[in-house]
Amino acid sequence: MERPIGIIDSGVGGLTVTNEIIKRLPKENIIYLGDKERCPYGSKTENQIKKYTWDMVNFLLKKNIKALVIACNTATAYTLEDLEKELDIPVIGVINPGAITALESTQNYNIGILGTDGTIRSQAYTKALHHLCPQVNVTSLACPSFVPMIEQGILSGPKLKDEVKQTLLPLQQQNKCDTLVLGCTHYPLIKDTIQDVMGSEIKLVSSGEATARVAKSVLKKYGIDNKTDKIPTYNFYTTGDLKLFTKTAQILFQDFTGHVTSVMIDRVSLY
Repeated sequence: MERPIGIIDSGVGGLTVTNEIIKRLPKENIIYLGDKERCPYGSKTENQIKKYTWDMVNFLLKKNIKALVIACNTATAYTLEDLEKELDIPVIGVINPGAITALESTQNYNIGILGTDGTIRSQAYTKALHHLCPQVNVTSLACPSFVPMIEQGILSGPKLKDEVKQTLLPLQQQNKCDTLVLGCTHYPLIKDTIQDVMGSEIKLVSSGEATARVAKSVLKKYGIDNKTDKIPTYNFYTTGDLKLFTKTAQILFQDFTGHVTSVMIDRVSLY
């Protein structure tokens, strides 16, 4: 089936997931929407997160997508269950794949979670990890300053390192975790700085590769994977700054060939 996979995120973070999906599913057409205008979602209320996510979903449904990937941990935490019930296409989140990857990586079953305020508040990772492995110890830490810096294009340098050091100090002081989940799809964009601050002995885990594996499995399960040999198309939409979005995409993707468009998305009322 040549219909595209739809991918949504609050900004540029979901590009890290998209990159892994393109690597694992090179024949698939992709439509991506990043809602930079209302980013970060992590600081919003549950109702706002649900509304903004549905705004993005409705935009992509008009593009005739065959499957939806919620490439945002906060949106996954608050909307995955509702979207699975309401939509007649497969819906894939990023939290469960991330939790599985963390459990595959840890040796001492002490796992740290970095995320937005919204993701940490939802306890979605803690619940997923305990469901999979009741004896695991989970320490969660909200990192509200990371996404705004990443969306500004601050992906390295002393300013970022100072902020990461200050934010991660509580985890460093505990000195228990051997595995750290980057529980926001933006965070892999600054993983080198996080690794440098936490030390080489800490394993950093992100959900992008695992989510791509799930997406491949789901498409095959429903018989909707693209079996043609046509050159795939990659269309990216952002509600924010076009140049900044394109710059980040070019950093992530080798030989970036996607078409990037700035858009305004229709607002919907859930109540």
